[in-house]
Amino acid sequence: MSKPLTINLPHQLGKAEARNRIEQGFGKIEQQLAGGGQAQVTKTWTGDTMNFTAIAMGQTVTGALHVFEQEIRIDIVLPGILGMLAGKVRDKVQKQGQLLLK
Repeated sequence: MSKPLTINLPHQLGKAEARNRIEQGFGKIEQQLAGGGQAQVTKTWTGDTMNFTAIAMGQTVTGALHVFEQEIRIDIVLPGILGMLAGKVRDKVQKQGQLLLK
């Protein structure tokens, strides 16, 4: 059973700068999604939303990152066993996201 996870990251950068920082620093978030291991990640932008898929350790994580004027919202769907690690994933992604937006 999959576990949906939403992370809200407030910022004061404006939409354009927030998106720029996400584009430049998404590799660090990719590492968090992969748990520090190797992951195959695909991402596509549609407007101010980036849809992504990460495949690692036989598990597929899907999600979307929505860039707003004063907030970024990350929606992630963790499959099966990774759902049990939702708290750890949330903490790592939130920490890395906040560093990108400082």
